[in-house]
Amino acid sequence: MTCGLSLPLAHQPWNHHQLQPPSAASLIQCALTKQGHRFLSTLSLNAGNPSAANKLIGKFVSSFPKSISLNALSHLLSPDTTHPHLTPHSLHLYSKIREASWFEYSPKLVAALAALLDKQEKYSEAEALIAEAVSKLSHRQRELAVFYCSLVESHAKQSSEHGFDSSYTCLYQLLRDSSSAYVKRRAFETMVGGLCTMDRPREAESLMEEMRSTGLNPSVFEFRSVVYSYGRLGLWEDMLRTVHQMENEGLEIDTICSNMVVSSYGSHNELHQMVLWLRKMRTSSIPFSIRTYNSVLNWCPTIAAMLQNLKEIPLSMEELNATLGGDEGLLVRELVGSSVLEEVLVWDSFGVKLDLHGMHLGSAYLIMLEWMEEMRRRFNDGNHVMPVEVVVVCGSGKHSNVRGVSPVKILVKEMMVRMRSPMKIDRKNAGCFLAKGRTVKDWLC
Repeated sequence: MTCGLSLPLAHQPWNHHQLQPPSAASLIQCALTKQGHRFLSTLSLNAGNPSAANKLIGKFVSSFPKSISLNALSHLLSPDTTHPHLTPHSLHLYSKIREASWFEYSPKLVAALAALLDKQEKYSEAEALIAEAVSKLSHRQRELAVFYCSLVESHAKQSSEHGFDSSYTCLYQLLRDSSSAYVKRRAFETMVGGLCTMDRPREAESLMEEMRSTGLNPSVFEFRSVVYSYGRLGLWEDMLRTVHQMENEGLEIDTICSNMVVSSYGSHNELHQMVLWLRKMRTSSIPFSIRTYNSVLNWCPTIAAMLQNLKEIPLSMEELNATLGGDEGLLVRELVGSSVLEEVLVWDSFGVKLDLHGMHLGSAYLIMLEWMEEMRRRFNDGNHVMPVEVVVVCGSGKHSNVRGVSPVKILVKEMMVRMRSPMKIDRKNAGCFLAKGRTVKDWLC
């Protein structure tokens, strides 16, 4: 991809492999529909037969509505797809989708597909898609800028240096040629975010200085991106320097930014630093969130090991605290008592509902232990109405890596069985456990 512009020295790519980042936790994947899952499972069986695979793709697109077809394609284009062996079929699937009567041209989808093809070293196919998009959008600068932004983001997610550097150059040229404040802001934001995703935070900081020279102040997004990039690389002085710079510029160090710091420490097994940061959050009145729980508990080795054998996990906070020692014990004690349980727990005369959506396995486990203690306390204090029923919502696996298999549901079921709980899977909703309020009180008290 050529755009007729050489990057200034400050933006020349540097070898980010000199600093190897830790493997990051998986991103949220594009959840497949039931029909899409069935289609890709069948396609897997015929992937070695191009003729049969192409017929399956054609039949799938013609038999199902727009949303289901696009959902399947989006899943294949995701860097975290659970069907990586099927990604070579993405281009043919897109070609069939283009033939559908409902097809509407989507530059963002084209950018994602071009990035995947570039990653697979199918450069001519990727260039053809990009050239078509540029031709369609060449007279609409804002839309062209948005396309290049999508392309830079998609290449960064695919960790494709070849494609990223090419698209970055084109977007940088567009930024320099444009007088639109929107285009400049959007381009700078994307380029900084992309450099950080590619583990090039120093280049990102250079670009932020250039933003200032054009009269644009970096936003919270740019600062967070740099903080997280330095954190993933384990460059703590740079990470904290950037956090302090945010504060000096009057930008809030909020829950999102704090979660990034916590997760970065965890990925490098810096558990004591995680403890100190959680305490800083408390003293600074920065609220914890479900993601705070996830960011902490994903990196606690003892808890992770315990959850491999659900038949032996501690079933009370007292037992868990006795099992954990050192920094892991301190981390759990910092989490317990935060507002997170209150945010996911509803209690009124109609019923009690605990919603575990968004929680990873360690978070769901700890919240369940907290929930049982809180339920016992409220039942005994006499200040809360007796609920008609009690419901724990854990999901049925629609958004799990393996469709229909919910690790959180398996965890809750094992805990309920071992504790001889009256709560059973709801006949009308397989993603919930429920029981009568009075029965739950008798069980807990």
